[in-house]
Amino acid sequence: MAAKFSIKTTPSFFLVLSLTVILFFTLSCFSSDPDPLQDFCVADLNATTILNGFPCKPVYQVTSDDFLYSGLVNEASTVNPMGVAASFADVKNFPGLNTLGLSMARGELAPGAYFPVHVHPRATELNFVMKGELLFGFISTGNVLYSKVVKAGELFVVPRGLVHFVKNNGPGKAVVVAAFNSQLAGVALIPNNLFGSNPTIPNGILAQNFQVDENVIVTIKSKFAN
Repeated sequence: MAAKFSIKTTPSFFLVLSLTVILFFTLSCFSSDPDPLQDFCVADLNATTILNGFPCKPVYQVTSDDFLYSGLVNEASTVNPMGVAASFADVKNFPGLNTLGLSMARGELAPGAYFPVHVHPRATELNFVMKGELLFGFISTGNVLYSKVVKAGELFVVPRGLVHFVKNNGPGKAVVVAAFNSQLAGVALIPNNLFGSNPTIPNGILAQNFQVDENVIVTIKSKFAN
């Protein structure tokens, strides 16, 4: 004879079960960006209230110009101490991108120049090398470095939020166009964050993390003085 078993159900049991189901579906609904509920939402950059993004400009004020941006047409000058230049097409200077979940940037690097080690906290980065030869690399959370020399016409992808770098590996100027799956990917320059924040991270904490004398930290910070 098959064994019989039963589960005692009480009002509190059903209450916990119901709350668990509600919580599960609530988290499922908010675990990713919602689909747009309108054709577009051109950002009102003059709005005084901003809640995790930009409110929409009234439709009657929207024109075709809101969907055109020419900021990446021309090469930017790399005549500066770092030998790099970057032009961005994100929601802050291209309001038509608001709520669309994408943006772009154009970078120029003089021979031997590099972009500082950095992260984009809100987006994956897909790089298309237009000119020259660039060394790309990113580090996984398992502390593994993935790097490749990328030539003109090739692409290299950097997963969201991972520390990465890029350096001009060729003899001439290099140009790269990057696409992001966020209207405002954000960028955190690791050296500046660690040694040039305001207020600064205490020297003792940095010295412990890098296992060096505090005088070394003082010297490095002097290079990133605000």
